[in-house]
Amino acid sequence: MQNKMDLQSNFVDRPDLDETFADSIRSLTFDGQTMRIMFCTTRLDQPKQTDQPLAKQYPVCRLVLTPPAVVDLFNKLQQLMSVMEQSGVIKKESIPPRTVQ
Repeated sequence: MQNKMDLQSNFVDRPDLDETFADSIRSLTFDGQTMRIMFCTTRLDQPKQTDQPLAKQYPVCRLVLTPPAVVDLFNKLQQLMSVMEQSGVIKKESIPPRTVQ
């Protein structure tokens, strides 16, 4: 049986597929077989006159990936981060070395 990664495939777009907005990732887990990512969006309740607005986080998408798809996502995110850094959109922070006491 041929590996899925060895198969040649053609991309077929689906313009009817909805986009989902997320402003945070609530959880990221790996169970040994699949990685699950829960994307969320934060919404503010209307504050009463004296109260602070209350933020609530709602799940908007649960994405499940196979290990090869996780590797593909990682590689593509690395490429994107490099382009964003080169264009000045983001700045890479240097992590100070840890000292052993």
